[in-house]
Amino acid sequence: MPNQDPELLEKIRQQFDSAPYPRTPLEQSPKTDYELLFIHNLATCYYLKYQKVINTEGKIILDAGCGTGYKSLVLAEANPGAKIVGIDISEQSIELARQRLKFHGFDNAEFHVLPIENLPQLGYEFDYINNDESLYLFPDIKVPLKAMKSVLKPEGIIRSNLHSAFQRANYFRAQSLFKMMGLMDDNPTDLEIELTGEIMQALKDQVFLKSQTYNSEKIKEKEWVLMNYLFQGDKGYTIPELFAALRNSDLELISMVKWRNWEVIDLFKDAENLPAFLGMSLPELSIEDRLHFYELLHPIHRLLDFWCGHPIANESIVPVSNWTDTDWQTTQVHLHPQLKTTKAKEDLIECVKTQKSFEISQYVKLPTIVPITLESRRAACLLPLWETEQPMISLVERWQQIQPVDPVTLEPITPQIAFEQVKELLTTLDAFLYVLLERSGSN
Repeated sequence: MPNQDPELLEKIRQQFDSAPYPRTPLEQSPKTDYELLFIHNLATCYYLKYQKVINTEGKIILDAGCGTGYKSLVLAEANPGAKIVGIDISEQSIELARQRLKFHGFDNAEFHVLPIENLPQLGYEFDYINNDESLYLFPDIKVPLKAMKSVLKPEGIIRSNLHSAFQRANYFRAQSLFKMMGLMDDNPTDLEIELTGEIMQALKDQVFLKSQTYNSEKIKEKEWVLMNYLFQGDKGYTIPELFAALRNSDLELISMVKWRNWEVIDLFKDAENLPAFLGMSLPELSIEDRLHFYELLHPIHRLLDFWCGHPIANESIVPVSNWTDTDWQTTQVHLHPQLKTTKAKEDLIECVKTQKSFEISQYVKLPTIVPITLESRRAACLLPLWETEQPMISLVERWQQIQPVDPVTLEPITPQIAFEQVKELLTTLDAFLYVLLERSGSN
């Protein structure tokens, strides 16, 4: 493997062969894990980049470093009709991945024991590449990034992640300790895992390393000890290092996966009353600098989890906030696929019948920091979206039927007022990707 220490590669391979990851039970299904499905649905990141809605039927999706295949299963569930291809360097993991997808009835999937650098050998170009929890194991992360880019379709998207150097610093120090003690000279066995637990338990609780890394329940789990204290090849990165690797690979950041949890303004007591210097300088920061500012202030995220893709040469995407009324009049409104569930629809209908607020964020909390609720009549306006996408004008007409008069003045709601009210509702929900808005001619 180019640019990779053969001895380290063999240790990593042995570690995942002896303890395949993740150890999710074969029968476990992600069907009701809407948050996980939301992240792995191609519609989410595709809309963030192109402001267009994509049909996943016939798309080809790669799970690079698929492990035992649980994320491959998530990708299959989240992207109906897509072909799933998985690769991993662990034969044991690949065999479990094959069994998992077959058990859950997905026949349109294939798995290969293959290092990521050899991706072109598969002969595929991919619409989406999921590379979860493995990029940080490479001494030079540009190598796998360039390999993935080489098999990515022009509008394709990559999701990958790196361990945070700041958030995970204490675990890296623990790994250095156990390396010094010889517990990582070879592939850690049950003996090394047991010794690691005994050492950590023997320390006083106030010892800094123990207070910052130890978990009395997790220490009993072989997988957790291996993936934290004895993780071969583990390494941390900062936001500037991530952006440098993307630039060197000719890739462009689309968004952090949990983008709402990277907003630096949320770290201040009063966003409207910042110190003068910050009030002037923060709005001028680049995306890279804003994210780095966040990780320096508040490094709570274990992963620098991101979507990226080929750079867009001609930026022609107009933000929804800049749309004209003409744009809105030709807009098709889609419900995000991960909200289009029978349970969500039944809950909405019950809220309408009982005139209770509908918490639309309860199914996918990722884009929010507080619950997002809709007054029952406004929620009723959206009900047709659970059947199929709707022209914005159809929702305006429905709203006029639901709310024909102003509740204060009892004056009739004019078409223009109804139009503005529906536009306000959709603009709010678009910010959380609960609805996806597509102007006519944007495809």
